[in-house]
Amino acid sequence: MHSTLTPYLALVDIARRAKAQAQGLPARQEIKPYWTGIGFSLLGHRFVAAMEDVVELLEVPHYTFIPGVQPWVRGVANVRGRLLPLFDMAAFFGGHLTSPRQRRRVLVLERDKVYAGLIVDELHGMQHLALEYGQMPPADLAEPFAPMVSGQFVLQQGRWLVFDLQALIGDFQFADAAAH
Repeated sequence: MHSTLTPYLALVDIARRAKAQAQGLPARQEIKPYWTGIGFSLLGHRFVAAMEDVVELLEVPHYTFIPGVQPWVRGVANVRGRLLPLFDMAAFFGGHLTSPRQRRRVLVLERDKVYAGLIVDELHGMQHLALEYGQMPPADLAEPFAPMVSGQFVLQQGRWLVFDLQALIGDFQFADAAAH
């Protein structure tokens, strides 16, 4: 910087040099909105559940069988001093878990007075799905799942069905775990 420049001219010179250096920066890109959820497999389908509905992910803990309940109620587990009811989601929908025991996981829900562990075939971790690929639920979806699916994301590698855990919690059959 020259000593003959006034402070104003010095700032103008700095701004000119900064603009000259910035010309090689990449163009501004449009940021696409994403929806983030927890991915899991169940009965051959890939699902994703809203992050705010799942409070914890666990390996299937040791549990105690409860007599007099529906066959899809696996039992109750002590998880850090709290009793967590465990539900076999494949059995709830009329099927069987297909993955080896060591791959199965539990999605823990806690909303209002509901504290429940849902056993699924496999976990796929966090999924960041571009909203532009989101669509209405598919028309060809098997009936047991249909009331619990609120949408889907269709990608090149397949589709993710949006599993509505709030619809599951509100389902009469799910709430009625006692054997008849």
